[in-house]
Amino acid sequence: MKIALMDSGIGLLAATAAVRRLRPDADLVLSLDPDGMPWGPRTPEDVTRRALDVAEAAAAHRPDALIIGCNTATVNSLPALRARLEPGIPVIGTVPAIKPAAAGGGPVAIWATPATTGSAYQRGLIEEFAAGVRVAEVPCWGLAEAVEHADEAAIDAAVAAAAALTPDDVTTVVLGCTHYELVAERIRAAVQRPGAAPLVLHGSAGAVAAQALRRIGELPAPEAPAEGTLTVLLSGRPGPLPAPALHYAEGRLLPATGPLADRG
Repeated sequence: MKIALMDSGIGLLAATAAVRRLRPDADLVLSLDPDGMPWGPRTPEDVTRRALDVAEAAAAHRPDALIIGCNTATVNSLPALRARLEPGIPVIGTVPAIKPAAAGGGPVAIWATPATTGSAYQRGLIEEFAAGVRVAEVPCWGLAEAVEHADEAAIDAAVAAAAALTPDDVTTVVLGCTHYELVAERIRAAVQRPGAAPLVLHGSAGAVAAQALRRIGELPAPEAPAEGTLTVLLSGRPGPLPAPALHYAEGRLLPATGPLADRG
């Protein structure tokens, strides 16, 4: 079994680690776009063009499924990617976990990039899945970029700034950018109020990984032999896992689980 994941940068690590934990025997292909990142400030047309290039590079390795490990690419490019690759390669998008977060009753805060915060896309998800629940949209200036570069001081500053914008009575936080899942516990510590019930965080990685297995008719097998390989593509070129990835537990999990080799 081979599963590919794509993103402009290392935001795909959370979903990659989730797939690795569910199926240690799966070969993984990570297709990144260091030449074009970040995708967030680009026009929808440009994001789609770059996403198609990155997806085609991954598809050349004949994966059984492709995960879009990026909210921005999913919003802008999912229909185009599915039109290009399906039915041969199922394409699984990443959507902020607003529905399960709202099921808890709230109040809910959605931490997202400034471009996503207040967007018609996010407002549509709120209207569809969180009607009657109090939702605060929190723009996280610079957080994805800080996580991408493993800049500790910038991460601390961005998390603190977003926490200051988060209402005190929030019980649940949606991590609306895949990069944020890499610093989830730091977000929890910043938002948790003394004496309040434990804060609930909702990311997308686990659900996306499980959906990818369902789409290809596979079951989780966390006890499977840790024989899965890892192939990394950087704007279509074979290369190493970016150094900042190893700053995070999700990135360090990958080389430790299987040989850095490509089986085809």
